[in-house]
Amino acid sequence: MAREEHLLSTEIVNRGISDGGSQTFSVRVRRRLPDFLQSVNLKYVKLGYHYLINHGIYLATVPVLVLVFSAEVGSLSREELWRKVWDNAACYDLATVLSFVALFVFTLSLYIMSKPRPIYLLDFACYKPSDDLKVTKEQFIELARKSGKFDEPSLEFQKRILESSGIGDETYVPKVIGSSENTATMKEGRAEASMVMFGALNELFEKTKIRPKDVGILVVNCSIFNPTPSLSAMIINHYKMRGNILSFNLGGMGCSAGIIALDLARDMLQANPNSYAVVVSAEMVGFNWYPGKERSMLIPNCFFRMGCSALLLSNRRRDYRRAKYSLEHIVRTHKASNDRAFRCIYQEEDSQRYKGLRISKDLVEVGGDALKTNITTLGPLVLPLSEQLFFFGNLVWRHLFGNKNNNNNNNNAKGNSTSQLANKPYIPDYKLAFEHFCFYAASKTVLDELQRNLELSENNMEASRATLHRFGNTSSSSIWYELAYLEAKEKITRGDRVWQIAFGSGFKCNSAVWKAIRRVKKPSTNPWIDCVDMYPQSLTQ
Repeated sequence: MAREEHLLSTEIVNRGISDGGSQTFSVRVRRRLPDFLQSVNLKYVKLGYHYLINHGIYLATVPVLVLVFSAEVGSLSREELWRKVWDNAACYDLATVLSFVALFVFTLSLYIMSKPRPIYLLDFACYKPSDDLKVTKEQFIELARKSGKFDEPSLEFQKRILESSGIGDETYVPKVIGSSENTATMKEGRAEASMVMFGALNELFEKTKIRPKDVGILVVNCSIFNPTPSLSAMIINHYKMRGNILSFNLGGMGCSAGIIALDLARDMLQANPNSYAVVVSAEMVGFNWYPGKERSMLIPNCFFRMGCSALLLSNRRRDYRRAKYSLEHIVRTHKASNDRAFRCIYQEEDSQRYKGLRISKDLVEVGGDALKTNITTLGPLVLPLSEQLFFFGNLVWRHLFGNKNNNNNNNNAKGNSTSQLANKPYIPDYKLAFEHFCFYAASKTVLDELQRNLELSENNMEASRATLHRFGNTSSSSIWYELAYLEAKEKITRGDRVWQIAFGSGFKCNSAVWKAIRRVKKPSTNPWIDCVDMYPQSLTQ
């Protein structure tokens, strides 16, 4: 228990006036994310370096070849160089020269063909529901009360969760949650899916001027609502897409499935040249609505809101000029081999046989471990050379002298400053690797802990906090509402790198890194257009 004390934080809560007329207080104990940057697991650092070394051979050999060539050529005058070239050329016949040229062309072509195709993000769209679906926190509780499915303790619990959630008073929910009837029906699920998916796709096709029949790859992810025919089939049917389209439907993969869908689309684009891919990320709030009394299963009701994102990817080199971003890296982390991680977000039935998502108290700790693994693996791929050198030097120092100093510490309880230096890992500054951060807007508590652990500024967290406040937790599409916020604020300039990171059931944590190809001007259609000037001021109100 002693080793877990640093993961707990206390908060004094004023409960108001008791029946006796005196003030009452209680102490609330919360679990925090573990300080994952202070416990770097070196096997994941090595994994990141392994990814880097796959292409590092070129960085190692090219400078050597340049130095050797420069030393050889530099010792000759211009006249001597030309005479040597012509004298050597005269020694070879035409067949030998042509064979050499053919071999050179073949080698160069093989190298170019073996390189991964660049993946471009032409544009994306985020669905903004109509104003009649907008609710305040108070209206949300009134809808829940109107449904007649919750007793007063359950309503009070949801109200307390909302007050500390970081969610504002302009999020969107389907009106069906106020109905006394069952909302988790196929009819309601399909109706909401049609609304959010077709809304996002209509905007995407309008912005990019791409016909639906031009799309060769379609990937749709939605964790819980998985009808037959699938959601991808619904889209193909609605837009009358071509018959040989490569379509995929990802279900049950949690709130980080948007990056998993992106990874699948990237792989398909690598295997299919001159293609467009569309990725759609959504979750159905009404179908996931939990009408029971289990508090651990009521939490998702408070956070999840309506939303959907759709993005258009291309592997056509001629699309470079019209694209906004190029995909740099995707790093995926999966912790399902651990039983606690596997069950920390678990769909099941309660004692009344109502289906819902049960949130375990281990979620914060499991999430912190997955985040630590993911960012440690990502570090060697994205950190600048200065940070790489410091990090690698510290890694070697700890490897060579760490065990020796540990043995000395066992013999000498006081230790010394040298041993402490050897045992302390160097923590890279990720602000040097990225200009913009899009963290999955799960809750205010999670964002606070991410900011603390990564030592980020309020400006770094602005997009994530604004998205949580304005649109709530829209599951796998949240990171795209955050990027839309950055575009609406005109913060994206040429060469900027954007880090998207999301996590979800399984337990999974996934990262995507984008590089801006050009300065992104304020778009004409964007879910933030009518409210972006209110932020970040609204976050302090």
